[in-house]
Amino acid sequence: MERIIKLLIVFTLLLTSSVVSSYAADDQLNLSTLITAQNVKYENCTKVFNTDNVSLFYLTIAAINANRFTIDEVQSKSGYVLFTAVNKQFLATVLNVNTNQAMLKITPADNNYFFQPGIILNIYKYIELNLSKKPENVLTR
Repeated sequence: MERIIKLLIVFTLLLTSSVVSSYAADDQLNLSTLITAQNVKYENCTKVFNTDNVSLFYLTIAAINANRFTIDEVQSKSGYVLFTAVNKQFLATVLNVNTNQAMLKITPADNNYFFQPGIILNIYKYIELNLSKKPENVLTR
């Protein structure tokens, strides 16, 4: 009788742990989903951040650099960065929403939205993690 009770407890624990892990896996994208080319919705290519547009522009350049993507062109006056990731060019545009918010739009240069979503999600994640750090002037002598 004791043995049956122990087996039932072990079976119940295994069942509940598998259910909990399946719920946790649904909340985050797994690695294969991030690196597999797929059709990406336009809505996933835009994101509003709670910072001014100048800070977001510098954070975008830093995020592209941190992800080891190649920066092809930077236009600070109009607020865009042209970069290459996985042999595909992207255009990152920073737009001013209001004084406290700015929007980052990352779109493929050829308007073909079949690419790895991890490219833009990694940039957004880097910006979110470093949002509290403001750019500072570096003086050289």
